[in-house]
Amino acid sequence: MTRRAAGRADGRPRTPSAATPPSCAARGGVLPSLLVLGTVLLGALPAAPAQAAPAVDSSTDGRPVQVTVNRLEPRTVTPGSPIEVGVTLVNDSTETYSDLAVRVQRGEVLTSRRQFVDDLTDPGDASVATTEFQEVPGELEPGDSVTFTYTTTADVLQLTADGVYPLLVNLNGTPTGGTPERVGQQSTHLVLEQPIPAARTTVAWLWPITDRPHRDATGAFTDDELADEVTDGGRLDRAVEVLEQLPRTGGAAPADGDPAVPVTLAVDPALLEELSVMAAGPYRAGGGDGSGTEDAADLLDRLRRLAGELPVVALGYADVDADALVTAGQAAAVTRSLPTGTARQPADGDDAGTPAGEGAPAGAEGGPGAGAAVVREVLGVDPRTDLAWPAGTTVSAPTLDTLQAGGVETVVLPDTALTDGDLAVGGGGEPAAARSTLTTAGGDISVLVADSRLTDVVADATPGSGDGRLVEQRYLAELAALTGQLAAREPGTPQTVLVTPPRRVDPDPATVAAMISDTATQPWLAAGSLDALADGPSVAAGDLAAGDSTGARLPADGLAGITETMRVRDDFADAVVGDTDAVLAGYDAAIARAGSAQWRTDPEGFAASAADLRDTVAQLRDQVTLLAPVDGTYSLASSDAPLVLTVQNDLPFAVDVRLELQARGNVGLTTDDIGVTTLEPSSRTTLQVPAHVRQSGGFAVTARLTTPGGEPLGDDVQMQVKSTAYGPITLGITIGAAALLGLLFLRRAVRFVLKRRRGEPEADPLLDGVSAVPPTRSPV
Repeated sequence: MTRRAAGRADGRPRTPSAATPPSCAARGGVLPSLLVLGTVLLGALPAAPAQAAPAVDSSTDGRPVQVTVNRLEPRTVTPGSPIEVGVTLVNDSTETYSDLAVRVQRGEVLTSRRQFVDDLTDPGDASVATTEFQEVPGELEPGDSVTFTYTTTADVLQLTADGVYPLLVNLNGTPTGGTPERVGQQSTHLVLEQPIPAARTTVAWLWPITDRPHRDATGAFTDDELADEVTDGGRLDRAVEVLEQLPRTGGAAPADGDPAVPVTLAVDPALLEELSVMAAGPYRAGGGDGSGTEDAADLLDRLRRLAGELPVVALGYADVDADALVTAGQAAAVTRSLPTGTARQPADGDDAGTPAGEGAPAGAEGGPGAGAAVVREVLGVDPRTDLAWPAGTTVSAPTLDTLQAGGVETVVLPDTALTDGDLAVGGGGEPAAARSTLTTAGGDISVLVADSRLTDVVADATPGSGDGRLVEQRYLAELAALTGQLAAREPGTPQTVLVTPPRRVDPDPATVAAMISDTATQPWLAAGSLDALADGPSVAAGDLAAGDSTGARLPADGLAGITETMRVRDDFADAVVGDTDAVLAGYDAAIARAGSAQWRTDPEGFAASAADLRDTVAQLRDQVTLLAPVDGTYSLASSDAPLVLTVQNDLPFAVDVRLELQARGNVGLTTDDIGVTTLEPSSRTTLQVPAHVRQSGGFAVTARLTTPGGEPLGDDVQMQVKSTAYGPITLGITIGAAALLGLLFLRRAVRFVLKRRRGEPEADPLLDGVSAVPPTRSPV
């Protein structure tokens, strides 16, 4: 494999970042020239006058000249060996300083990690042994800088006992018109080369390949910032370059042999999906054309090469904030985001109005093991899926229960997450052991304890900081203190250490690659894998520590939106016909992206993502609707004529629905329950609802479509139903009136017959009861 520094995969020359320190090999080539130049200059100048150094102030704050140590060789010192300190002096003040002189001085030997930590917290005066001042030629005017190399020996500094020694670089100078004073200083540590122990300290690395989500709930890119991350010199480009610079077994060239350090890659399936869409190109991002196609394809090629050589662990989809979601009552969202879960973005969902994508057949996407499938498809390897690495400095017991129920057998936690985590990292002088066990509701779960102090060290190794060499030296000093205390107390006892950089590691490749390489090149250290830690020594690291009280979890407002979204999703799951996991995989992915732990440092981004998720999933209900009649009126020709309604399903999958009809006051018109109806994908369906009219006239009716669980779909439809048919009541009234009329006629007929029998004058029965008036004649 060709190192990234040698050139790009596409043949274009790589442009080194100005902020990136040179590689170890390059620094080695410059050393002889610097030493010769320094010797000539010093030989031509008179010896610096003996100066009484002021009392040591270990703080670098307030000093007018910034002292940066950019070279410190050798990394581990042997008795009598030369020590070379390369420094850069920068005058940050408005004064001009002359008579500049540098010396180094060291403090008491530190033989345990606790002593080392105490020295970092409250440094001593580093006055046990000092060297002579050496002049720095010339003056240092405001804003000017000068590079200088100071050379001494281990004998002069009296480095005799095994251990770690505080080292202070002391700069004196005289301001114009003033007196000599300490104008700058820098602290670091020297490591006396450890004797090869019977059992070396094994160091393993878990290296994250993660980034914040860059897609909205539908799968469309919200911005093109990921293109900046993968471009030459971008953060992800440098994260991959670190691994490409690692040494190979047998001293082979970078393109040959196996990596000498089995660093484990922890990859986010959601990030791999995003890179794959970009690499396939062209793609849209934030309303414009994306620009990262070529760089994304290049980065994926490099990741595939590394994944073929190094162990790979699949993280939860979008690196969800498991603790925050479980605390909010959304354990199911965490389970679905696991690499053995269902969350993944459908391949055709990038510009779709629904996360399910257009026309995605049931079973084509998602399903158990979706995250692992993404890693397998993109990187060509089967990742480990039984290991979880929750975000944060602590984790709750319910979160561990959720992870374990989802198939997790091993969890990576920082020492801060355990009540006795300090024991796992050798904080009390005992051997460090990165393996422990916790008892959960589901039984015991294995724990790999990460050293939080070393995590902080890696976090400091950023490009442009100027402290790369000092960061590496602190890393070595931390491990040397561990090894030294072990040799003093329990020689021959194996100890193990786990290093987990920050999730969005922002590395200076030369510095971090050198730190990881030290694990394989220092004779008192050994490079190990996560599997080696799992088979190594264990320690009782206590129980789970109290929850994080710093407010580092996702904000409650956004979590409330995710909770509402989960309610809608779970209700809709009962309506889906077919493979629910496959159909809703895109929605599970959208929920995971909104709940990503990467939003912890971006509350505004989290709020926007949660709101977008809520709106998108709410629109899920609007994709299944009732179509209102053209004039808002239905006419029924008979008392039992059906109501004919049309339902439209705009979703790319089939769903079950219920139709409810209710007349105002529920008088005069009733309908039958037609039960659950299946609507085919992207279709219109005609439903016939038996209706029963009890009276003619018009009725106000509300039609509502719901899921089988009773949640509404689309908008209610208000309509008028008119009927000219006789309903039972109307018909009853009509028949009753006819019967009454018949009885009246019968009564009169009976009276007529009785009068005739009595000899009474006959009268028209129809005029019965009307008085007979004799006709009158007009007078002649």
